[in-house]
Amino acid sequence: MSNVATTDPATTPVEAFVQLEQNGVELMPLRKAGLARFSETGYPTLRDEDWRFTNVKPLTELPFRPVTSPFDQTPGLEQLGEVTFGCLDADRLVFVDGHFKADLSQIADQSSGVTVSNLAHFEGELGSLSGGDDNPFVALNDAFFTDGAVIQIGDGQHLAKPVHLLFVTMAGEDGEAAHVRNWIVAGANSHGTIIESHLSLGQAATVTNVVTETRVGNGANVEHVKFQDQSAKAFHLASLHSELGRDARYAFHSIALGARLSRNNLRLRLAQPGTECVLNGLYMTRGQQLADHHMIVDHAAPHCDSHEYFNGLLDDQSRGVFHGRILVQPGAQKTNAKQTNKNLLLSDDATANTKPQLEIYADDVKCTHGATVGELDADAVFYLRTRGLDACTARRMLMHGFAGEIVERIRHDAAREELDALVWNRLEAKHQLD
Repeated sequence: MSNVATTDPATTPVEAFVQLEQNGVELMPLRKAGLARFSETGYPTLRDEDWRFTNVKPLTELPFRPVTSPFDQTPGLEQLGEVTFGCLDADRLVFVDGHFKADLSQIADQSSGVTVSNLAHFEGELGSLSGGDDNPFVALNDAFFTDGAVIQIGDGQHLAKPVHLLFVTMAGEDGEAAHVRNWIVAGANSHGTIIESHLSLGQAATVTNVVTETRVGNGANVEHVKFQDQSAKAFHLASLHSELGRDARYAFHSIALGARLSRNNLRLRLAQPGTECVLNGLYMTRGQQLADHHMIVDHAAPHCDSHEYFNGLLDDQSRGVFHGRILVQPGAQKTNAKQTNKNLLLSDDATANTKPQLEIYADDVKCTHGATVGELDADAVFYLRTRGLDACTARRMLMHGFAGEIVERIRHDAAREELDALVWNRLEAKHQLD
């Protein structure tokens, strides 16, 4: 298609939905239900407990411009090769402003039991995992999603290569919004690595709203790395809904470096015994940025483990928000759950709001949680200086070690090494600006 059919800047979501029908978009029940839910609630405000530290008013003041058709302007292959993970040996699905670009994507031969594709002709169970979420942005996604990735790994199969989902916004005008939907299913005893990255190639105040649903089957082992490095004017809203089967292993890593405001809602249900999940996150903010991670891990079966580790490096007037909740259902005996949030304030004006929670309805469990907010350890800085390092280098090494606690948990070697180098380069750049 040529040029877009974005909505009028003054259009409301309800009016934009009418335009979808006029443009020939199939208004499936999921879309209608999403619009109905959003019409009832509207955007969240600071009066909503789950959003009391995250003010989305600047987003709501933007024109409402869902990008319902692709633009002519797209990046080139050479340009994409320069982005993070652009040279990684992986199958790659590229989406520009929420629309799949086959000419920029590359998919190697997979086994007959593996599907790596976009959402265009998918007739699956969209909404079966996210349907109970009262997040207004999930409702907006239900109503306006355009495309996204479908990854289905059959029983006993594995991904021949990591799959890299690259979402790019061209950022032409303020308020342009990409509503993206991903569906990931890992069958019994399957395994694979999925890398998801969100980047901006422009500086307008755009919106990315992504919903990912993941089913991890019995005995499956999946690693999912999500990297967000969008422009300082962008807004990034993301929701992950996962259900894990018996003896499944699922590791989700969130690396949030960009966007004016980013919010990651993580909802995991440990549905069968023997499950283990790791939620691992790093947020590095500066200027006026806000990074928010809000999660619920639902232990619905006995003999399950969950581990949450989130570290934040906060500079200038930026803010970090962590809200973690471990829910242990009745009967979920022998649960082993750990939740940790650490924040380093690099400026007197930086702020961290942290709220780890345990909600336990079983009596034979091992659950811990904790949070710290503070500055770099003066004694550690002094120790490094006694070894011949100047103060700036000592501080940089300590910050790199703090971030490295998160990065080193990524199992995929090439992805881990590239992110580790990126973090170090960002800290070097900060040193040069100070």
